[in-house]
Amino acid sequence: MIHRLTVIGTGYLGATHAACMAELGYEVLGLDADERKISLLAAGEVPFYEPGLEPVLRRGLASGRLRFTTSYEEVARFGDVHFVCVGTPQKAGEYAADLRYVDAAFDALAAVIDRPCLVVGKSTVPVGTAARLAERLPPEAVLAWNPEFLREGFAVQDTLRPDRIVVGVTEGPAEAILRRVYSAMTDAGTPFIVTDYATSELVKVAANAFLATKISFINAMAEVCEAAHADVTKLSEALSHDDRIGGKFLGPGLGFGGGCLPKDIRAFMARAGELGADQALTFLREVDEINIRRRIRMVELARILLGGSFVGRTVGVLGAAFKPNSDDIRDSPALDVAVTIREQGGKVTVYDPRAMGNARRAQPDLDYGDSALDAVRDAHVVLLLTEWAEFREMDPAEIGEVVAERNIVDGRNALDPERWRAAGWHYRALGRP
Repeated sequence: MIHRLTVIGTGYLGATHAACMAELGYEVLGLDADERKISLLAAGEVPFYEPGLEPVLRRGLASGRLRFTTSYEEVARFGDVHFVCVGTPQKAGEYAADLRYVDAAFDALAAVIDRPCLVVGKSTVPVGTAARLAERLPPEAVLAWNPEFLREGFAVQDTLRPDRIVVGVTEGPAEAILRRVYSAMTDAGTPFIVTDYATSELVKVAANAFLATKISFINAMAEVCEAAHADVTKLSEALSHDDRIGGKFLGPGLGFGGGCLPKDIRAFMARAGELGADQALTFLREVDEINIRRRIRMVELARILLGGSFVGRTVGVLGAAFKPNSDDIRDSPALDVAVTIREQGGKVTVYDPRAMGNARRAQPDLDYGDSALDAVRDAHVVLLLTEWAEFREMDPAEIGEVVAERNIVDGRNALDPERWRAAGWHYRALGRP
């Protein structure tokens, strides 16, 4: 029976996986090279915002089933199964994934393994990586690949009640061990899909490529709707009733960002090129470009409302995180728009319910408000760029009392246009007349 698990890398994926595995009753030891992060987690504090994770973390610590360390030697002594959950960012100046953290984690672990164990990769990697890494492990270790499918804002739910579990294996014992590790999920009906290494690696990037394509498709339709004076929200609603299409990820607006979709589709293109299959994914380049064009169009709409220039004008920006229920600002469309407007001469004040600290550190030249009202005070135009519930529920009359001019651009199609227009606002949105 498997009882002891380790999790190498305690970022977003690793911290969530460690806490949730302890919640399932396993003894778990989490490792990270960042001593500050380890200290925070050991004290029951999550270094990022993820709804519902902190109580799970604290229950694991209080039970004694969850601990954290910076020592690979301790990890090797402790664990029967080692989950590698380190990041794979985009290489600077390239599309390809940067695998140095994955390579370093495998090398450090391989150097201290001295008994039979299973090593499980969960990082999002280019196809072919698992086979290469398997050769770097000692004979005592068997490798499996088990991609993650977490959604920020729903990570605890997605870990404890996943919609599928995918494992890439080459040896029977690895499959059997992972079936035992995930028995609580499979007993509840979660599909358990067994593949080879390459297929398991492709599942994650293929899923992200499909989701990105769906988002960019409806945003391409928004471009057409703007030219034709049509309403992309009604178009999306009509499409969503087709069972073959569905409504998920068909919300028109400012597009996708974050630490997964943008870098994953670029790394997918880069890897396809290395394999000689670059033509298969050329469409993803246009998916990426459509996504970036929405940010440019958002800036244009705001500039039009201000008569053609941001110089000397005040802009209130609501949202900094790339999506609601997160403090993640990586490749955030909201911050990208805010920075672009500042560079074009606007005085920009930003507010986000959770991402203020990260935004201030990343973009210290922007101004920041302590509330939505504070951010839009004396603004000549208000931009809604992250669809937090508190922004969707704003009272247009109350907001109208503090702005300099009642101009608003709804970058997420999250507001009721008629309600805002009835309150005297000049309302514009992406893809709508």
